Amino acid sequence: MTQNATAYQANNAYRSAAVAVPPLKAVVMLCDGAITLLQKALDAHEAKRFEEGHIYLTRATAILRGLSHNLDFTRGGAMADRLYRTYNALIMACLRSYGRPQARENFRRIIASLAELRDAWKFVEATAGKAAKARALDRTLESAAGR
Repeated sequence: MTQNATAYQANNAYRSAAVAVPPLKAVVMLCDGAITLLQKALDAHEAKRFEEGHIYLTRATAILRGLSHNLDFTRGGAMADRLYRTYNALIMACLRSYGRPQARENFRRIIASLAELRDAWKFVEATAGKAAKARALDRTLESAAGR
């Protein structure tokens, strides 16, 4: 499979997930998927199954590319720009680390960074969910008081 086809599939997977689940949940799920694929890539590399490892690495970086290319810079402003640079830095770190003598340590740092980013998205998801519930409760109380 070519890089363009893989990127196309990742982009489609992101868009499909965005339709089926709330956007913040989709981002968390995609980060989890990238973490899993990076761990599989590292495991395959250490077992000297280099082709299999490369496939996992390509899929993980395709997810990260999908995340970076679907940012809304108009609404996100500086935060979207920072996320774009973060996702791209993670992609480059993955590509530079694979096949190198320090691959295990480098991938642990990359996975830890991605896990931290995923946890931040989980926090945002939980916070947004609480805020939405509070707004819904306020509307319910306002409509009940108006009756």
